[in-house]
Amino acid sequence: MSLTLRTISREQHLAYIQSLPSASHMQVPAWADVKAEWRSEHLGWFDDRTGELVGAGLVLYRQLPKIKRYLAYLPEGPVINWFAPNLQEWLEPMLAHLKQQGAFSVKMGPPVIIRRWEAASIKQGIQNPDVKRLRDIEADHIEPRAFEVADKLRRMGWQQGEDGGAGFGDVQPRYVFQVPLANRSLEEVHKNFNQLWRRNIKKAEKAGVEVVQGGYQDLEEWQRLYEITAVRDHFRPRPLSYFQRMWTALNTEDPNRMRLYFARHNGVNLSAATMLIVGGHVWYSYGASDNIGREVRPSNAMQWRMLRDAYALGATVYDLRGISDSLDETDHLFGLIQFKVGTGGQAAEYLGEWDFPLNKLLHKALDIYMSRR
Repeated sequence: MSLTLRTISREQHLAYIQSLPSASHMQVPAWADVKAEWRSEHLGWFDDRTGELVGAGLVLYRQLPKIKRYLAYLPEGPVINWFAPNLQEWLEPMLAHLKQQGAFSVKMGPPVIIRRWEAASIKQGIQNPDVKRLRDIEADHIEPRAFEVADKLRRMGWQQGEDGGAGFGDVQPRYVFQVPLANRSLEEVHKNFNQLWRRNIKKAEKAGVEVVQGGYQDLEEWQRLYEITAVRDHFRPRPLSYFQRMWTALNTEDPNRMRLYFARHNGVNLSAATMLIVGGHVWYSYGASDNIGREVRPSNAMQWRMLRDAYALGATVYDLRGISDSLDETDHLFGLIQFKVGTGGQAAEYLGEWDFPLNKLLHKALDIYMSRR
């Protein structure tokens, strides 16, 4: 298949995403509005024989301080046929185009999963003192074609950062936790939860915890819980304006793109979460909770409700987003994987993010700048 790459309109981009079973929420056109501080462009790949749009990518451009050169970033994209035998025919025109646009470096995150581990295997790994990382456990599912993609990228000159392991920071997580929903009943999903999760869901029900959906006007209450969480977990919270912009941008594009949930007890909101929906893929994207009321297990109740809602939407996967690959109980991120493993889903490892330095000197300068931040 011979291809032509060119800039497309937002409408063309959205129509293409809507024609797919799913795509990353960071590759929908409205994500450009969420990331308002970046310049953006919509790219389309066309099949020369039919003139049909066969791939799309949202590019975010971040200007380097003081000079008119850009880092071009395609988060969890582009949305192309990654297993195509002629992968360079997809990517080389993209690099040429981005260079023309003033990019000195390109960063992308192929949405390709390389390995999966079932919850039971991870549990065994946690109990084994010799196992320190997810990778020390034999994967339950391996995608051989993903290794071919990685080989092709290396041969083309794409590079992978050393930070690929931890899965946190400015880059997108390399390791995520997902609950598969396709061809399963809700009973099966619930049965797959570990005992503690099932007990906690029951406990919350007994205590009268109710889970409700909120709207734009409830984002201030969301922010209150989120800032309590930031203090407790030592991270820098995003401002309220970010979530307001996210809500407006995503739900203007599709009225069911973003949802907000609260778990409350005796009229007091104890935990909250945002949910994102693109086709059959549903993400639990941000979570927050108060320091009080933990004994009534609001977070378990809220996740179970969100999972049931995802199922009712016909989702094929409920994605709990990032985990660290560390299985060391002294690691501060260990609690996160422990919480998510309780859902009985799978840990998945993506190919990670890749860089192509179009100007090696500026790329190196950016590396130094980022490491000092």
